[in-house]
Amino acid sequence: MLSREYLRENADAYRVALRNRGSKVDLDRVLELDTERRRTIAHVETLKNQRNVASQEIAALKKNKQDAAPQIEAMKRVGDEIKQLDERLTGIEEELRSLELGLPNVPHETVPVGADESANRVDRTWGQKPKFDFDPKPHWDIGEALGILDFDRAAKISGARFALIFGAGARLNRALIDFFLDQNTDRGYKEVVPPFIVNADSLRGTGQLPKFEEDLFKLTDRDYYLIPTAEVPVTNIHRDEILDAATLPRRYTAYSPCFRSEAGSYGKDTRGLIRQHQFEKVEIVKFTMPEHSWAEHERLTADAEAILQALELHYRVVTLSTGDMGFGAAKTYDIEVWLPGQNTYREIASSTNFTDFQARRANIRYRTQDKKIGFVHTLNSSALPVGRTLVAILENFQNADGSVRIPLALQPYMKGLTRISAP
Repeated sequence: MLSREYLRENADAYRVALRNRGSKVDLDRVLELDTERRRTIAHVETLKNQRNVASQEIAALKKNKQDAAPQIEAMKRVGDEIKQLDERLTGIEEELRSLELGLPNVPHETVPVGADESANRVDRTWGQKPKFDFDPKPHWDIGEALGILDFDRAAKISGARFALIFGAGARLNRALIDFFLDQNTDRGYKEVVPPFIVNADSLRGTGQLPKFEEDLFKLTDRDYYLIPTAEVPVTNIHRDEILDAATLPRRYTAYSPCFRSEAGSYGKDTRGLIRQHQFEKVEIVKFTMPEHSWAEHERLTADAEAILQALELHYRVVTLSTGDMGFGAAKTYDIEVWLPGQNTYREIASSTNFTDFQARRANIRYRTQDKKIGFVHTLNSSALPVGRTLVAILENFQNADGSVRIPLALQPYMKGLTRISAP
């Protein structure tokens, strides 16, 4: 959410931001309602002042045994008008709030302008693409041949976009979770186990509601949702709180299952583990002072990159364009890992600075030693998604005989297993 002061004072600049994002929202109506709201509040305050003055006059008249009926009647009319205006204010505030929740964040000046992913900018790469003396296979073929992935039986149990992971694959899946959490806690993130079901207020706070409700799984008998990412419950840890500025930044890491309907993605990535309705992820989240958030964003991204480097996985870092980044983002780096079996890069982490966009929605503030109060900046990144990292390992460490080597950094988590081979 953006401040009303910003919209009033920077309306033309924000129109440019909307155009760069390809976003069509009724900014004129927002500004019109804001003007009407402030005008109505001023009118109400004037009427209340009149009522206070009239009350004093009536008291004086009564004290002197004089007729106060005309003043009482006039005060009733003023009271009725105040009541009507208060009701109108409630309606204005509700409509204004609804429109404000649909306004996207302002892109940072370093974000490339463009309509879609074709305008994204590759900033850097790390490592080298692996070389094979055979044609590398995609992970779905590798996993099924090894007996560790089964998509057909998962579809029988649940439907499309689900998977069963067996044996050494399940152990690798579990090892990745532990490895990610250890990497993050070693870098100063506090581990937390959050709820995996949240209320609507939590989703509004991080920006999933109301805009992206179709992407969520909602419980039918109550106002609860399955989380699409641990970002939601972790960011809402401090909803409606004022944090001591001296304790910032606060850094959290959390493992969670994630649930997404993938509305609008039908026909995309239908094979394998890339786009599932249910998947697992380890997230890192930061709450920072505004003046430190951009430096913290670079550190956040570096922390996610360090895990890929430890796993010896080649990747590139891409700055998303105005038309490709998320609704609440001020700037997003996508970290894309190389998948030789598909001969392409795939996003494995999104590192985003939301500035104060989420904090305004969730009312997360700071207080300095000199009693200054403001909104914190929130940031988050995957570090990392379990399924997509498993995909990257299967494809990058495959051998000609169909086996898969376990990266050296993961071997201590695999109870002595250094290679996954067919039974």
